[in-house]
Amino acid sequence: MILLLLAHVVAALAAPVLVRWWGRQAFLALALVPAAGLAWALTRLPTVLDGGEITETVPWVPALDLSVALRLDALALIFAGLVTGVGALVLVYCARYVEPEDEGSGRLAGQLTAFAGAMLGLVLADDVFLLYVFWELTTVFSYLLIGDSGAKVAGRRAAGQALILTTAGGLAMLAGLILLSQAAGSTLLSEIVAAPGDGGLVVGGVLLVLLGALTKSAMVPFHFWLPAAMQAPTPVSAYLHAAAMVKAGIYLVARLAPGYADVPGWRFVVLGVGVTTMLVGGYRALRQFDLKLLLAFGTVSQLGFLLTLVGGGSAALGKAGLAMVLAHGLFKSTLFLSVGVLDHATGTRDMRELSGMGRRLPVLATAAVLASASMAGLPPLIGFVGKEAAFTALWDGALPDRTAATVVLVGLVVGSVLTVAYTARFLWGAFARKPDLPATAPEELEHPPGPLFLTAPVVLALAGLAGGLAASALDPLVAAATEPLPQLLPEEEHLALWHGLTPALALSAVTLLTGAALFLARRPVWRLQRRVGVPVSADTGYWNVLQGLDRLAVVVTGSTQRGSLPVYLGVILVTVLALPGGLLLVRGVWPAEWRAWDNPLQAITGALVLVAAVLAVRIHQRLAAAVVVGLTGYGLAVLFVVHGAPDLALTQVLIESVTLVAFVLVLRKLPLEVGGSSRARTRWSRGVVATAVGVFMGVASAVALAAREAPPVSVEYPELAREAHGDNIVNVTLVDIRAWDTFGEISVLVVAATGVASLVFLRGRAGALARATAEDEQRVPHGRRAPRAQWLAATSTLSPRRRSLIFEVVTRLLFHAVLVLSVYLLFAGHNAPGGGFAGGLVAGLALVLRYLAGGRYELGEAAPVDPGVLLGLGLLLSGGTGVVGLALGAQVLETAFFEATLPVLGHVTLVTALFFDMGVYLVVVGLVLDVLRSLGAELDRQEEEGEDRDPAAEEVIAR
Repeated sequence: MILLLLAHVVAALAAPVLVRWWGRQAFLALALVPAAGLAWALTRLPTVLDGGEITETVPWVPALDLSVALRLDALALIFAGLVTGVGALVLVYCARYVEPEDEGSGRLAGQLTAFAGAMLGLVLADDVFLLYVFWELTTVFSYLLIGDSGAKVAGRRAAGQALILTTAGGLAMLAGLILLSQAAGSTLLSEIVAAPGDGGLVVGGVLLVLLGALTKSAMVPFHFWLPAAMQAPTPVSAYLHAAAMVKAGIYLVARLAPGYADVPGWRFVVLGVGVTTMLVGGYRALRQFDLKLLLAFGTVSQLGFLLTLVGGGSAALGKAGLAMVLAHGLFKSTLFLSVGVLDHATGTRDMRELSGMGRRLPVLATAAVLASASMAGLPPLIGFVGKEAAFTALWDGALPDRTAATVVLVGLVVGSVLTVAYTARFLWGAFARKPDLPATAPEELEHPPGPLFLTAPVVLALAGLAGGLAASALDPLVAAATEPLPQLLPEEEHLALWHGLTPALALSAVTLLTGAALFLARRPVWRLQRRVGVPVSADTGYWNVLQGLDRLAVVVTGSTQRGSLPVYLGVILVTVLALPGGLLLVRGVWPAEWRAWDNPLQAITGALVLVAAVLAVRIHQRLAAAVVVGLTGYGLAVLFVVHGAPDLALTQVLIESVTLVAFVLVLRKLPLEVGGSSRARTRWSRGVVATAVGVFMGVASAVALAAREAPPVSVEYPELAREAHGDNIVNVTLVDIRAWDTFGEISVLVVAATGVASLVFLRGRAGALARATAEDEQRVPHGRRAPRAQWLAATSTLSPRRRSLIFEVVTRLLFHAVLVLSVYLLFAGHNAPGGGFAGGLVAGLALVLRYLAGGRYELGEAAPVDPGVLLGLGLLLSGGTGVVGLALGAQVLETAFFEATLPVLGHVTLVTALFFDMGVYLVVVGLVLDVLRSLGAELDRQEEEGEDRDPAAEEVIAR
């Protein structure tokens, strides 16, 4: 099973390339993948019929006891056969549906194949979290398929609508599955259903899961997303909205019904919503003139029928429901594909513009008639078998409450009458000769369908016929799938084409005759529907809700986000004091002994840090305040040294230096003085809050240390460092023991660098930094042309008032030495203070020197490379190290070792963590370079352009 899913992944990734090579013929090759899934499922049929099952389990997250648990039983086989069989035929159909010149055919091929794999994984998943993963994958792929290329506004709107509703339902379903798994003590669906538990937790979980199923399967009141999704290409509608995605909710209800059908609220929701949906969908289908919309509302109606049957909680209804699941997948896919052929051939789906197509396309008309007969419940089609089984079960009382069974039966009979009526309306609108319209001539067909184009609808229609004729052969499979359900009837019902003259047969005849009469009276019925139409549709209500949320968001934002940073920060800090602070006072484990310091130098440093903090508050010049704040960071570095942590001290000093530079670059665009004045009461209140938070953080740290009960994990770090062939515990921890954390942190650095640059740049930011040209040098007032071979030559582009001789001399003396030091720290970090992070910061400070000495052009001379390239290469190198370790038989990001004796160098030990550290080095250098380019060079450029603007041009711009 896992190999089948991987085959879908590989095929989906290869699909765009195959389409580029082979054109639309590539769809035929891709169809082999789901076809192989169908063949595999059929070969497992004997095992399933004997009551067995096939399982595969692969550890996923062992620490959380999560695994990729797949299970094929009778129920999963029915849905898997439908998903793979229809999926293969839809891909064959696409080989003629798409035009050779279509640009999006590769995307369509890949997304359809990926969706087929996600849907197959959904019906095979036995773990609730794996089920949710595949559930959301189908949501994402359906969004992409409905939206198509995104060129149509209606398509984007429909795709977004489907995404919002099904994602919200999926989140509710996830919460429900978690509750059910907690009550059952397992995350496996098979074990949850076998031992469901009880209590309020189960009731809440069941209702949440049903909410997810209702949104996924387009039940009232969430049904409106399905007709809107008809903006998708016809193959997508035939697959997702007939045989696959909308069946996900039906499958989930059928899977959980054996364990939860008797839970309070289950039958009320399932039966009530199911019957209502069948009636609403059938009623709306009678009003449609677009053939796809008619089928869409018919699908909504049939999904309500299916939900009622599979969720009824009895073996008889379950059998009828699964028979109808197969029938609906076959006949509705056939009809959607038939509409696609008509649209392809004539350029329209409007039944008011089609006439005589039955004679023009007799093969297609025959397939559509067979499928429509199955949808209406005519023998000998499989739709008749399923519908008669449903009527029989309800007539005989296949629900615990006989009154409920009668009410549901009446509702399904009325819904079936509507089904017959809109089925006849479809056939008449698509293929009949209309007196007021001329028949379509053969030469008027834009694209006459060929044999391959007709293969899928013909095969599916014949499959529906064969299913009806061989209904007794299907009975063992559906019986095995419904075996866990209770048998509420005196005798077990069996699927068969003929049961004799029964009440169910009479009900079928009534539905056919009444539905035919309703179709014949279609004109007065249509006028009546227009006269008594619902003033507000569910779709309108949905958009009204979204607009209301938008307005509410504006009101809430306007009333709470007043633009006062002190207020925002004060609310956060007061909340910290009120909640964690209150718990600390009530339940905190206070230290038995307090020590002011271990070394007098700690007290001196702490006092200086406090003085710097007070000065930072009192100073009114922004730059001086930033420098004083930096002193608190340098004081922390001194404390690290006193505690014997040179690595942390080195990193703290470097980070504080780079941060100070960033502060200075930003503050130069702000007024020199801290603006504004506040009242004494405000200053005192802020001081009290700040002091209280500071005391709270210090006490919280002490309480956290005193509350330790287990030995710290760092006790084993020295031994682990020696196993990693390193003497520097800090560096080994970063690049080996906790390499995953470090990789996540450098990923955050890349995101931060990108965000900062995006906020500053007013135009494209790709490419290397600008370098000085002769024109740039000539623009400098009183500038002196410098030979291009001279180092720091770009200083000639700076105005004399911005040049510093001291900076230029210091830069000439230190730049290369600092770079060499950064490389030394990189290579020495595994055994001595240093590492990629510290080395990258040192290299960044070297770039800071060049920028401060020579300006933005000098920065371009020092690092003529795109910072994005450095960031990307760093991530790639660090991540690639993990892949290499995996290829060598170790775990991801686990260090591998190479030892050898080399001439001159002697015995050498090389650890792959060094290459991980090199990636960190590149990311940090790229980050500093991006910050210098954004907050330094780009702001310089904007300032220079502002100075160079012509006043007359400025006046024109202002006007």
